[in-house]
Amino acid sequence: MKSRSRAKDRPRAKDGAEDERGRFRQRRRTRAQIVQATMDLLKTSSAPTINDIAEAADVSRRTVYMHFPTLEQLLIDAKLGLLSQSAVDDVIAAADHGGSAEARVTAMIGAISAMSRETLPLGRSLIRLTAEETRDVGVPRRGFRRIGWIEKALAPLRDQLPRAAFERLVSALAMVVGWEAVIVLEDVRGLAAREQQKTSLWAANALIHASLEENGTRRNNGRKAALRR
Repeated sequence: MKSRSRAKDRPRAKDGAEDERGRFRQRRRTRAQIVQATMDLLKTSSAPTINDIAEAADVSRRTVYMHFPTLEQLLIDAKLGLLSQSAVDDVIAAADHGGSAEARVTAMIGAISAMSRETLPLGRSLIRLTAEETRDVGVPRRGFRRIGWIEKALAPLRDQLPRAAFERLVSALAMVVGWEAVIVLEDVRGLAAREQQKTSLWAANALIHASLEENGTRRNNGRKAALRR
């Protein structure tokens, strides 16, 4: 009996993972709230202060600085949001014909590529500001907006893939979509904008197909075998 009660009292690793995901989602919501407040302020003021932003976001100054060590970083992030947020969101939503993740990812990459000339200088500045920033391990420094777009584009696959496989696919696409990918393709490979887009799209589709083949084909084969019985 004692061993059973001890087993019940012992916290499960799964619960710890759920708690961590919950904390991450809360951090992302708070960060998005701060950025949205800054975006709203930038529509009426060219130079909002930390106090202005904290009040508009209904958070403390300390909370703002926890997510954005400098006002410059926050303002750049918010300006990027004004340039790209709704445009990419709308394109992903409009591309959803029959729940095709590939169509949504294609639309997302097209929209991001179309505005890259306008957003890349700000993106380079944001990378510079965050590259040497000290953060706890496991706490992202940037790219929350990008991860949101990727998750939205891949939404039709969320129920088809195991959770770990879905998260791995999101991480993999984050390597081939966004400023870092553009910088590599432009600075290291010297590709023109059209070739950059085609290369990112090819890589994204290859990753999606690999994930489906690794995780989905076996399930589908199992279902087909069950139907034949």
